[in-house]
Amino acid sequence: MKAIRRLTVRPVLPDPLRPLSDLARNLRWSWHPETRDLFQSVDPECWTASGRDPVRLLGTVPPARLAELAEDRRFLRRLTAVADDLDHYMSGDRWYQAQSGRLPAAVAYFSPEFGITAALPQYSGGLGILAGDHLKAASDLGVPLVGVGLLYRHGYFRQSLSRDGWQQEHYPVLDPHELPLAPLKEPDGTPAHVALALPGGRELRARVWLAQVGRVPLLLLDSDVEENDPGERGVTDRLYGGGSEHRLLQEMLLGIGGVRAVRTYCRLTGHAAPEVFHTNEGHAGFLGLERIAELCDEGLEFGAALEAVRAGTVFTTHTPVPAGIDRFDRELVARHFGPDSELPRIDVERVLRLGMETYPGGEPNLFNMAVMGLRLAQRANGVSLLHGGVSRGMFAGLWPGFDAEEVPITSVTNGVHAPTWVAPEVFRLGARQIGVQRAEDALAVGGSDRWDSVADIPDQDIWELRRTLRAQLVEEVRERLRASWRQRGAGTAELGWIDDALDPDVLTIGFARRVPSYKRLTLMLRDRDRLMELLLHPERPIQIVVAGKAHPADDGGKRLVQELVRFADDPRVRHRIVFLPDYGMAMAQKLYPGCDIWLNNPLRPLEACGTSGMKAALNGCLNLSVLDGWWDEWYQPDFGWAIPTADGAGTDPDRRDAIEANALYDLLEQRITPRFYERGASGLPDRWLEMVRRTLSLLGPKVLAGRMVREYVERLYAPAAEAHRAMDPDSARGLAEWKARVRAAWPGVSVDHVETSAATAAAELGATLALRVRVRLGDLAPEDVEVQAVSGRVDSEDRITDPAKVPLKPVGGPDLEGRWVYEGPLALDRTGPFGYTVRVLPAHRLLASCVETGLVAVPSGDLVEAAGLLMR
Repeated sequence: MKAIRRLTVRPVLPDPLRPLSDLARNLRWSWHPETRDLFQSVDPECWTASGRDPVRLLGTVPPARLAELAEDRRFLRRLTAVADDLDHYMSGDRWYQAQSGRLPAAVAYFSPEFGITAALPQYSGGLGILAGDHLKAASDLGVPLVGVGLLYRHGYFRQSLSRDGWQQEHYPVLDPHELPLAPLKEPDGTPAHVALALPGGRELRARVWLAQVGRVPLLLLDSDVEENDPGERGVTDRLYGGGSEHRLLQEMLLGIGGVRAVRTYCRLTGHAAPEVFHTNEGHAGFLGLERIAELCDEGLEFGAALEAVRAGTVFTTHTPVPAGIDRFDRELVARHFGPDSELPRIDVERVLRLGMETYPGGEPNLFNMAVMGLRLAQRANGVSLLHGGVSRGMFAGLWPGFDAEEVPITSVTNGVHAPTWVAPEVFRLGARQIGVQRAEDALAVGGSDRWDSVADIPDQDIWELRRTLRAQLVEEVRERLRASWRQRGAGTAELGWIDDALDPDVLTIGFARRVPSYKRLTLMLRDRDRLMELLLHPERPIQIVVAGKAHPADDGGKRLVQELVRFADDPRVRHRIVFLPDYGMAMAQKLYPGCDIWLNNPLRPLEACGTSGMKAALNGCLNLSVLDGWWDEWYQPDFGWAIPTADGAGTDPDRRDAIEANALYDLLEQRITPRFYERGASGLPDRWLEMVRRTLSLLGPKVLAGRMVREYVERLYAPAAEAHRAMDPDSARGLAEWKARVRAAWPGVSVDHVETSAATAAAELGATLALRVRVRLGDLAPEDVEVQAVSGRVDSEDRITDPAKVPLKPVGGPDLEGRWVYEGPLALDRTGPFGYTVRVLPAHRLLASCVETGLVAVPSGDLVEAAGLLMR
């Protein structure tokens, strides 16, 4: 019989065990081994059955066992020690509190998904895991972050396989009361809500749930409340589900409702109001509109409010392709904003202008969430050095007249939260060398360029550790493989072969990620005969563990999964290559440490960062990857291997795949497997172990989320907070009025004449030329602009590369024609073909950069030819 209603019956813990409830509700347990060990000791069988989730554990432990523990002095001493440790962690000063300067009182961090732990399945892939690691690292560093997201009642989806290998999706219903969450409550005990106005007088209400991620509160909005109509109840049903309007409502709730939730949380708890708002990808971009509306309610005009909001906003883009950005039809957005809907006090045309693709090549009828994110943020970044460059090219249309290199999008390379992803065995080996506290600080806070202590670990210990981790992965794979085949309809008699699947002494390669086409799940299958030879080599075999989910609507991705599964089902190789369905955090935490090689073969440059290889590296796994994302930035032969790419413009996709697959096979055959199986005088693979050692000591400190969050604080959060404080109402009005005046006057700005002291087209290195420029400023004054000389080497098409920019000074007043003379030195500091030009840019003390307005005046083509601006 099926229950007509479901409810959660909570256990009543004996008084001595009450701290267990606080420990279970703070997700720090997900990266704190002592807390997990304590919960395991409560009831080892229930711990395993609960999926290692403390909240579920406490709901299933028999009362008799709880009574027994309440009298167990040894357990109570452990409980007190762990509870005291959490209290110290929550209240003590950490890295952030030791920094000088006025850092933000608080930062609000918005993301559509968060991967904190498998016990809170609110993520689909890398974006969510990155957001979860960002929160955890901020907690470890003491950064006063407030996370904001949505609570999806079905999460993303659970994946299984049909008998013929086709992906099948399942959407389990998640009960918030059974998750490590608490409802945010008003002083009278009623649940805290936020509400959005919808067309036709309807309303979208959402309850606010709180997940405590160490020191960081994470607010999750849930529309499945009785006050909503059925359509509105389903807004937060699943991650990345539904059509355009469903997605738009999700993103309005995340951005607009999220700001309201932050305000409610700060009112109820006394938490400092955020000075900086960080938009993690465009999905949360509407948060800027809500903050503009708040300021308009306080009396600011729209333009001034926009400047005030931009000053304190950071926008991070994660996609390297336009297709990865959410775009909505103009009319759909217009219907949800304006007098009869949300934010009625803002003219809907102003809303639309923030997101419309009003630049060459844009779709004029589409509202682009990333474009809005960039227009609403004074500071923006990509997530690796390469991705920063790709992003500048992709969004260059927003800054016409500037080279892509000058587009104001910087980069902060992603990192991973080592305490979450480093296997306990790896941590214990490090702690044995330098002590537990120093090892914890090295992984959580980072700060050093290298971990020299790794050099002191004996080869034998590293090799034994690697074999132990590989053996654990083999056991995990066999268990998951058995469960998967049973789901596919196999009987026990058919599964005897699984006992011999994989071998703890064989070179193990991991490949696990989402399955869009650009990640090329099946590149390894390009030459199946050659792959079979590698898998079945009599002396140097390899084995491969593959996992990954295709988006439910992506039949192309599902076909790739099926192709891989069918190959792995072949009785000749199924003991050497396996596909594990339902890839998630719990699987990943076993997979990364157990592999010797982490394989990544995307189409370059379509991997924005790709952090899975970082997690593997922290466990002593070597990377084998295309030079894309973070690997392009930090690759060295010490750390692994680079798969050569065939990414020339004239190479068709099929030929490119063939060339790169062939390069992959060559690396495995000729360089990787010989090095793994080759033994030195000690009987160990000395050269392999040296690569493992260098990966840990030199790459390890770079890939930490602690390093990443410290960079965000120093390079983006602190400057944004400073700009926010400087943007008082009068300053915001002044900047908005100045921008309007400059835009109106800019057609009257021009460069009229350029001359130098050079008599010939050749000069000596180290010489200095006197540069003299006449410019028209129209209705502007010299304090409104900066006149720059831009110089450097030139390429074959006379483009200046790696330019140096020097401001020129005005000399005297305007002449009778209203022209101003600017002068300055031009240093010839580079040999070879050298060139220079001049330009006029708007200048104001409150601009983050002089490129910000997108306005520039340069010499006309006729003037350039007459001036002879190139020197060879």
